[in-house]
Amino acid sequence: MTAKIVTFGISKGGCSKSTSSGITSYLLSQEEKVLAIDMDGQGNLTSFLTSEYDICNVFEERTILEAIINENARPYIIKIKENLDLIPANDFLATLPRRMYEKGLKLDALQKALEPVMDDYDWIIIDTPPALSEQTVMPLSTYSEAGSYAVVMFDGSMFAYYAIPKFLEIIEGAKERYNPALQTAGILFSLIDARAKENEVMEESIDEDYPGLKFNSIIRRKAATRRLAISGFEDNVELKKALEYYIPFVKELKERVQQKQPQR
Repeated sequence: MTAKIVTFGISKGGCSKSTSSGITSYLLSQEEKVLAIDMDGQGNLTSFLTSEYDICNVFEERTILEAIINENARPYIIKIKENLDLIPANDFLATLPRRMYEKGLKLDALQKALEPVMDDYDWIIIDTPPALSEQTVMPLSTYSEAGSYAVVMFDGSMFAYYAIPKFLEIIEGAKERYNPALQTAGILFSLIDARAKENEVMEESIDEDYPGLKFNSIIRRKAATRRLAISGFEDNVELKKALEYYIPFVKELKERVQQKQPQR
């Protein structure tokens, strides 16, 4: 097997990138092998999947930063549960540009780090920061024979609406320079306020501006989903309620990425 790569991103904070990438990783791991990668120095995906919040000390020199610099991800993979592994991140990821410059690494450095483990997983799910940086561009630049995809997050706000074309430009830039097989899997609505009247207008605008890109699934914010960061996935009596809107999304995501990608 060769892993399909799915990168969650948008150049705006608070759009549920970490929550969505974490839940997607968990759900996919019910049937397939998944590697989740945290490319955001805030380490929210790391904390979400491990329940560790002192990430600088707990994961000192055991993160995606070291995996990239040493060009080998394998020593930095930690097991979360059966079929689900993680490469964590912490605040020191902020030093990545300097460390890459010192070693003469390019934007294909993440791909080189993942090559030793690419055939160990069915899926590689990557969380990115809300900014244009190496941590965002490198995941999008990572090629996989099985397919590389981007999920564009959208919280229904005007700020996120105007961030979508900017992020699509980043995707196109990565596709032109490093990863010609990269595709946009779709735009995922993760609504801050499911009751907001403007949501319907925003849906219509996305359909008009980006025909065929919007996922049919919509993530409506629920308290049970927010509490996953506290309660975790195991022995959680609210789990079914917390995952309610993500189950159809993951099914739809799998349907959208079934076609095998052309080799470079």
